[in-house]
Amino acid sequence: MLIAADIGNTNIVIGFFSDGKFLFSRRLHTGPPQSVDEYEMLLRGMLFAFNGDLESADSGVVASVVPELTGVFIELLKRITGHKPLIVSHTLRLGIRIETDFPEKVGHDRIANAVAAYDEHRTSLIVIDCGTATTFDVISAEGVFEGGLICPGMLISAEALYSRAAQLFQVNLEKPEQLIGKNTTESMQSGIFNGYCAMIEALVEKITWDLKTRNQPEPKVIITGGHALKISDYLPHAAIEEDLTLTGLSLIHLLNQN
Repeated sequence: MLIAADIGNTNIVIGFFSDGKFLFSRRLHTGPPQSVDEYEMLLRGMLFAFNGDLESADSGVVASVVPELTGVFIELLKRITGHKPLIVSHTLRLGIRIETDFPEKVGHDRIANAVAAYDEHRTSLIVIDCGTATTFDVISAEGVFEGGLICPGMLISAEALYSRAAQLFQVNLEKPEQLIGKNTTESMQSGIFNGYCAMIEALVEKITWDLKTRNQPEPKVIITGGHALKISDYLPHAAIEEDLTLTGLSLIHLLNQN
């Protein structure tokens, strides 16, 4: 069994695979780093609920954008599987080419997303990850990761608004029932949510235009991340792939077996 760990700024998502087949995933709040022993107990609890056990795990793969947790999970998965886990890197066999100014700086999660999306669709792509930050990654029809855009996530935008405006307060980040708010709460919800979705719609349109000027086909739009389902109505032709990052990690692990 393969254990895939996607360590993000807000959440740690753990995925379990058997012979390349996705079994299930669980999400943890990133929070302050815990010990290897504590994370091991959490993983045992996840598998117990699935009627599995850690003894069947024989390999691991890690994508991390939180350096202080990377070493903890390397040690954790090495202890569980008996082998050092594969760490995502631009130097691995990926099935795509990364052509950016500094390939070593591209986030592990962005690499995994691009690998999974291109493996599935084999055309030009815009991959949107709605997480702590919102990333737009552009992959050509030839399988070249060209780069992308990094924007504030919905939560970051909302927190900036609360923290800088004395008379405003925290609200639920849900789709409002109407565009024009009738009170402060509704107005904030609409501004945050609709403003975020409008940003995504506009940037997808601009990226699509850019690709077409370079004779690329109409790009397929893929959305993943914690807010993917919330914004799906605004991009009805986009594909929602909630486990995209974990799927990419599994593929990278498969591509790099000796």
